Amino acid sequence: MNQLSANLYHLPIGQLCTLVKQHFPAHEYHFKKHAIVLKDADLNPVGSVRLPLHLSLNEDLNIITDQARVLYISMESGYATISMMQGEENVYHTSFGAYMTRKKQGFSQIKYLKKKGKSRAGSRVRLAETIEFFEKINLTLTELLETYSVDRLALNCNTTLIPYLYQSKVKCPFEKNDSRLYKIPVHIPQSNFTHLEAAIKKLKAPVLFYEEPNKPQMEPLIAAAG
Repeated sequence: MNQLSANLYHLPIGQLCTLVKQHFPAHEYHFKKHAIVLKDADLNPVGSVRLPLHLSLNEDLNIITDQARVLYISMESGYATISMMQGEENVYHTSFGAYMTRKKQGFSQIKYLKKKGKSRAGSRVRLAETIEFFEKINLTLTELLETYSVDRLALNCNTTLIPYLYQSKVKCPFEKNDSRLYKIPVHIPQSNFTHLEAAIKKLKAPVLFYEEPNKPQMEPLIAAAG
């Protein structure tokens, strides 16, 4: 069954939380996904609201701050970009590039090493750049996390790259199970600042998700959003 969605951008977050409490008293705030799970009287999930990352809420849906500090990280083979948001303001961003992809075959040196090794000169160059790529990323992340207190670590990264982030000689400054980690839920076509900025803009708006049979229950939220 296809999932439907409604952008609640024009609905003030305070009003949204009030409506959720009124119409879905059995709701539950999911910290890891930063979302409100909407439940019916039988405690069955009927929808969810993805919340803006610049907001911090408690379990009672009371707003703690609208100036949460979020460190965004987007990585792919040969490209990475990092951005720091203070509330809705960008206070820092940088990007990295590395020669990690075999041009003819179109796959990264990491994948190639698993198949044929690293004997050729070109492979050794790409391997060296791959190592340096993750070291630079971790150095930058370490400096930022030593300078700023961060509420969330928003990550967009292919699963094949995750081990290399944590196995780098320069230690990743956060653990795999860090409670602040948040998987960026929107597609980022390329890991550069332009595309990451577009994703951050999308994440500034609360979004309602539900399935067609549950639409009548969502009408109070949809109507209020105009």
